[in-house]
Amino acid sequence: GALICEFGEERRALVRLKDTPKALTQAILAAEDERFYSHGGVDTLGILRAAASNLRSGGAKEGASTITMQVARNFFLSSEKTFTRKLNEALLAIKIEHALSKDEILELYINHIFLGQRAYGFAAAAQIYFGKPLAKINVAEAAMLAGLPKAPSAYNPVVNPTRAKSRQLYVLGRMKTLGYISDSVYQQAKAQRLPIKYSPQNFEAEAHHLAELVRRRMHEKYGDDIYVSGMKVYTTLRLADQKAALNGVRQGVLEFHRRRGYAGPEGKVKLPTDAGEADKIIEDTLLEREESSGLLPAVVLSLDKSRIRVRLRSGEDVDLGASEIKFAQPFLSNKLKMEKRLARGSIVRVARSQANAPWQLTYLPQVEVAFVALAPVNGAIRAMVGGFDFSRNQFNHVTQAWRQPGSSFKPFVYSAALERGITPATVFDDAPIVIDAAETGGVSWEPKNYDGTMEGPLTLRNALAKSKNLVSIRVLQSAGIPFTQEHIAKFGFDMTRIPPYVTMALGAGEVTPLSLAAAYTVFANGGKAVTPWHLLRVTDKNGRVLENFAPPPLRPAIDARNAFITTSLMQDVIRRGTATAALKLGRSDIAGKTGTTNEHHDAWFAGFQATRVAVAWMGYDQPRPLGSGETGGGTALPIWVRYMSEALRATPEMPFTMPAGVVTAQIDAKTGAPAEPGQGVSEYFFQEFAPGAPAIEPEAPLETPLFPGQI
Repeated sequence: GALICEFGEERRALVRLKDTPKALTQAILAAEDERFYSHGGVDTLGILRAAASNLRSGGAKEGASTITMQVARNFFLSSEKTFTRKLNEALLAIKIEHALSKDEILELYINHIFLGQRAYGFAAAAQIYFGKPLAKINVAEAAMLAGLPKAPSAYNPVVNPTRAKSRQLYVLGRMKTLGYISDSVYQQAKAQRLPIKYSPQNFEAEAHHLAELVRRRMHEKYGDDIYVSGMKVYTTLRLADQKAALNGVRQGVLEFHRRRGYAGPEGKVKLPTDAGEADKIIEDTLLEREESSGLLPAVVLSLDKSRIRVRLRSGEDVDLGASEIKFAQPFLSNKLKMEKRLARGSIVRVARSQANAPWQLTYLPQVEVAFVALAPVNGAIRAMVGGFDFSRNQFNHVTQAWRQPGSSFKPFVYSAALERGITPATVFDDAPIVIDAAETGGVSWEPKNYDGTMEGPLTLRNALAKSKNLVSIRVLQSAGIPFTQEHIAKFGFDMTRIPPYVTMALGAGEVTPLSLAAAYTVFANGGKAVTPWHLLRVTDKNGRVLENFAPPPLRPAIDARNAFITTSLMQDVIRRGTATAALKLGRSDIAGKTGTTNEHHDAWFAGFQATRVAVAWMGYDQPRPLGSGETGGGTALPIWVRYMSEALRATPEMPFTMPAGVVTAQIDAKTGAPAEPGQGVSEYFFQEFAPGAPAIEPEAPLETPLFPGQI
């Protein structure tokens, strides 16, 4: 039921001037053009005042636009701030004044001016901001609306209530000065608290990348009518899940920035000593820069050894503490050029990790992220974040980014091995290995473990927990590459992107975050493959159902026993392997696998619980190293943990149920050999492959002979 996005042409409601509240017309004149009824389209006194201000600031910042000039610009011209455009605007305004009466011009203005939230005209704005028809607004509301044309984004009372209030007080003050309202009305309106209504554009949780998938599908089926017909589309997203995913992604990028260091200011403006002029320059500068996924633009007012003071678009001044001075230290050097140095007038980005946390210095990221969560019972998409900021990059990294999955692909190789009689207790040698060129599809290869160390003989369980590359290669060789490829195909991967070479053991193929999440649901739901889906139903503007959607049918993929045992291996990745940071969730019913590709180009974590499967990824669009130490466990896993902490908040622990045909036996945890009761650890086995079970010939010869408990 929560609105996540809206597509349409515009909201417009026409009103005659005679039906417009007097308070509104007075507020408009006070805010925009007090001499409207006396000038001929161009206000000479206003132009002289603006020219003087522009000369002092060194640019065309002051507008001096009359209402007639704004009508000319809105109908015929661009909004660029150049002297040529202003001249054309003035000439056109004079022509309009000769063709239309003053009341006709004002009526055009009232009905056509843009006021934010896709609202054109004051009648539409009254409905959007106050939820009432224009005829019923009061003086305080009229002043708020009349303040919007100057900068609809900056003075939007939903997004920037502080700045909107400041603008409203300015308009009320002008109305009082011009004699439109008495002092008592002024004081009453000034003190009145305006109940701003919910704005449809102020989405409860942004999901622009998934919304774009919806828009494209709707346009393919219904054409351009979707933008004017009032249709509604309901999706499988869940509000709590989407909010948790957005927060996890944002925090993941902020923490990445803290680890990598400050990148410097994104620009600089010269601030005069005159406070009024400086305020105007700051306001104009910040209006040109939008918020980016919680990263707010700001201008540095001052800084010393203990703090940096900045001004936000809302007009609020905030202090960044000594920790931010330390963070920005490389950019405080006098050896840097002024435009690169952090100083008064620098344009920066600030953010908060949570509502009441201290403000932090940050910067617009070049790195990208993706996050997707599915319900394993039917593949419904519960959360999707296709990138850090849709307005900056519309590429959907969840569905379109084909990247190497690294070690997050290993569970599928291990799953294939289980089908070949290899067990969690089977021992492999974590030792050097050289792969012939014929097996790599290229040149000979001498792979290494991530940390460069080797531990000798390890059980399959210990090897996956520690993500041992050398063991994974031996597992693949033992299971057989053709057999493993055939087995992996059952998870729904595009096998044209996973070459049949030994490098497959380390995730050298390509997957999308969505395809990886779908594959992991096979483990989470006991062996069934899903097709991710996101559409529930479509209704017309009156609520009549036009389309209903059902979950795509599940497909048998792997043995439930295989899913259970592979899941148990991935639970150890969290309990004592490369993903122990997930232990902070305090749950025993989670499993997953980290992934880091060559030279740290990609960081992954894929994990699940019985009700949620989620995949987090971070990397650059043009692959390059994330930086030393940036791994799946340190970079992607924290995003997943933040999501799961919210998504599973009200979900009790749900242990994975051991299916029929799985047995336990005591083994030596190091050697994998059978142990006396009470002398070893309990391990899971397919019944036919348990210690002491009758030998079973495999369906096809293994490339390496099997020995009891050892390969």
